[in-house]
Amino acid sequence: MQNGVRRVPDYFDEVSVGQVVSLGHAAVDAEMADRFITAFAPGWSLEQGLPDALIYAMWSKLDAQASAPWPQTKRVATDALRFARNPGPGELLRGRMTVLGKDPVGETKGIVLAQHDLLDEAGRLVFSCLTRSVFACRPE
Repeated sequence: MQNGVRRVPDYFDEVSVGQVVSLGHAAVDAEMADRFITAFAPGWSLEQGLPDALIYAMWSKLDAQASAPWPQTKRVATDALRFARNPGPGELLRGRMTVLGKDPVGETKGIVLAQHDLLDEAGRLVFSCLTRSVFACRPE
């Protein structure tokens, strides 16, 4: 744990409400942003910053990479998407997950409700969403 932020969450029975987990960080250069806009956001001008779809894709990639070793067995929902600002290319974005609640489902698993945020270099909110995921309990 560094600065109160964990790299990998525990099993369901060890996850705590309020726990903050780092999802890592990423930046998109102007060339990659231009290619994305051409393919997936035609008509968007890079002068407006990165398009929402690219910001979502960045979060999705950070989340997938960070959660690969977790005892998370399934993501059952991603909702309440909020796009707060569109940073320019090259800006380093960092992701974090904050556990908001948890609910046991039998003896071997439980649902974890979490808020995910992408923050810019100044710590301002860029994107957030809520997720519900199934986490395994620690094997006995």
